[in-house]
Amino acid sequence: MAEIIDGGGHEGKGGKKRPKKGHVHMDMTPMVDLAFLLLTFFILATSLNKPKALEIIYPKEVENPDETTKLKDDLATTILIGEEDEDVYYYFGKFKPDTTELIPTDFSKDGIRQVLLDRNKDIIERVDQLKEKLSTKEINDSIYKQQYAKLVNDSLAPFVIVKTIDKSPWRNVVNAIDELNITNVKKRAIIDMAESEAIAVRQTSAERKNNP
Repeated sequence: MAEIIDGGGHEGKGGKKRPKKGHVHMDMTPMVDLAFLLLTFFILATSLNKPKALEIIYPKEVENPDETTKLKDDLATTILIGEEDEDVYYYFGKFKPDTTELIPTDFSKDGIRQVLLDRNKDIIERVDQLKEKLSTKEINDSIYKQQYAKLVNDSLAPFVIVKTIDKSPWRNVVNAIDELNITNVKKRAIIDMAESEAIAVRQTSAERKNNP
């Protein structure tokens, strides 16, 4: 609240008393209370940022490795993540040091995503059909989840292996997993890169730098 402190008056010419201008004093107490009320409101109304974590589920260990399901090589796509940001490559099938070509790629929509979309085209179309049935209430959510899990884990569905080295940028690993989620690739694995593959990555990277 504003208060005017009157310091009295003084007489001017002719004996007339002139009013003396007082000092204005602002009482800021109500403004401080309002500021605290606004601060409290925004703290209560604003959701705090929650820490985000990437959950990776590793396969269970089996007592007899010979009894594990054998996957067809022609369904496999391997993504290799090297030391540098641009060291991202892929190849199909089984790696053969003398003949396998490492194809450079990136995490743009026209990079590894397009490769995975092409490889997983049939599964994606069937997933879209399943989503259409869910949206039209032809099936309920429970049935959708069951059929979706069966579909993406079909024996003919392609699988992707992401291979890294100790110095692979973590953001590239996260980007690779994001691309798998976007393209509905659920048959996946994250393992260490073989030494022969690491050598091939270094050689290919050196050739690209020398011949940009």
